[in-house]
Amino acid sequence: MNHPRCLAGLTPLLIIVAWLAVPARAQNYPVKPVRIVVAFSPGAATDLMARAVAQRLSDVFGVAVFVENRAAGGGGTVGSASVAKAPADGYTFLMANNSTHAVAPHIYKNPGYDALRDFAPVSLVGWTTLVLVVHPALPVTDVKGLIALARQRPGQLFFSSSGTGTTLHLAGELFKSMSGADIVHIPYKGAGQGVIDLVGGQVQLAWVSTLTALPFVKQKRLRALGVATLKRTPVFADVPTIAEAALPGYEMPNWVGLLAPAQTPPEIIARVNGEIARWLAAPETQQKMLALGVDAEGGTAASFAASLARTHALMGQIIKRSGIKLE
Repeated sequence: MNHPRCLAGLTPLLIIVAWLAVPARAQNYPVKPVRIVVAFSPGAATDLMARAVAQRLSDVFGVAVFVENRAAGGGGTVGSASVAKAPADGYTFLMANNSTHAVAPHIYKNPGYDALRDFAPVSLVGWTTLVLVVHPALPVTDVKGLIALARQRPGQLFFSSSGTGTTLHLAGELFKSMSGADIVHIPYKGAGQGVIDLVGGQVQLAWVSTLTALPFVKQKRLRALGVATLKRTPVFADVPTIAEAALPGYEMPNWVGLLAPAQTPPEIIARVNGEIARWLAAPETQQKMLALGVDAEGGTAASFAASLARTHALMGQIIKRSGIKLE
């Protein structure tokens, strides 16, 4: 007869126990290896930044944090979809970028996930400026010269990307629509192989991160013509923006950040975010990232969610305005 009364009396106690268990769960986390999925091939900017984050988290957590590359094409949608469907327990993350969560959702009819609903933002890691590079054998030294050459040789110049529907692809398509240059897209399963073929002369140009381009430009194996931001980057201080060189308004922002499956416990997200934020705020990390062509930026999970939503909307506008279609 007294069971309902007893249960009612226990309810506040159960609530208190559950409340106390929340920080305990975060303190005990992690107790097994953590996986960071990269939806692109090894060696690209997103992959390198994922490995840097994995090393940092492994050092502070005392467990293995490893990177798993799932470069199956599709603009990074295959690897991203796998994380959207993974258990939301804090042991699977995605190192996402502008391609996977701002571009692909507007280009693919069914990418396999909702970029804003199926993921929990953890932390922005940084912004990677894209730079337009050409093979040194190409007889051009600036963006206007490239546009003129492309018009003289319609359909004879090829640009590589990390896959159809990626930011690198979109950068080229936006360039085509704004300049009238008839250049042909050659998609790869990752930026790394595309750059190898560019250096080898199989393709003539590409938009790649400054992180990827920097060593090849220093070795004079590639020539940088313009950066895809509205402001110049310190990494290539002498290289003009594409907007100032030839195409006013040309811009292709490119972020990299860590996401978790939706419903991942907020206390785990807060702990991972805090560790990344402390690491990114260190002057030595900032300098190291800048030397690699990355504008390191952390912040809260909420601020990252806002950046993701903003670029998602911006890419949608660019794609609609440019009439960009998949092959």
